[in-house]
Amino acid sequence: MGTLLVAFLAASIGLCTLLRWLPPPTSAFMLYRHYEDLVDTGSYISIRYRWVSAKNISPNAATAVMASEDQRFPEHSGFDLESIQSSIEDYREGGKLRGASTISQQVAKNLFLTPAKSFLRKGIEAWFTLLIEILWSKERILEVYLNIAEFGDHLFGIEAASQRYFGISAKNISRSQAALLAATLPNPHLLKAAHPTAYLLSRKRWILRQMMNLGEPKI
Repeated sequence: MGTLLVAFLAASIGLCTLLRWLPPPTSAFMLYRHYEDLVDTGSYISIRYRWVSAKNISPNAATAVMASEDQRFPEHSGFDLESIQSSIEDYREGGKLRGASTISQQVAKNLFLTPAKSFLRKGIEAWFTLLIEILWSKERILEVYLNIAEFGDHLFGIEAASQRYFGISAKNISRSQAALLAATLPNPHLLKAAHPTAYLLSRKRWILRQMMNLGEPKI
């Protein structure tokens, strides 16, 4: 058992170190989509995914996802303790238990883990979150997040999404377009950028207001 643990720790550190510079060829979440396809349909369905470097991604995209998902991203060390405490307090007062995952946590689980839920999985997610916060810069975490986030059915990454929905590269998306894509991130299968509902448009407007409040986030 001890040998397996040491091997896992060494392999995870080595992998995260490599991914500090190398583009991930895929993610655990993309592979899980292929698994679901095989189980549900018995066939292989291709995934649209194209890595682009941070210099080829509009700053609007970074600001939009931070405004939407994690406004304290530049300050925290992987875990937003204020949001976690607020979520717990809301739940104790009778509200729904809402997620408080940071962008760093989402990178960890989407890149390395499947959607299954367990205490062991949460522990592994926390380990990978700590690793990427230690080994990567904030800019790198955001770059990977924008490249592996799911924006639609078998559609991953800001470049593939920009091409699919707007016919332009990620380098050229506007604030409005970036806010629309960020608004779909809780559930891009339900909240479709190609057919925005009144709720999605309302969420987009909220994100645009938050983007104005954030200004130019310092990361």
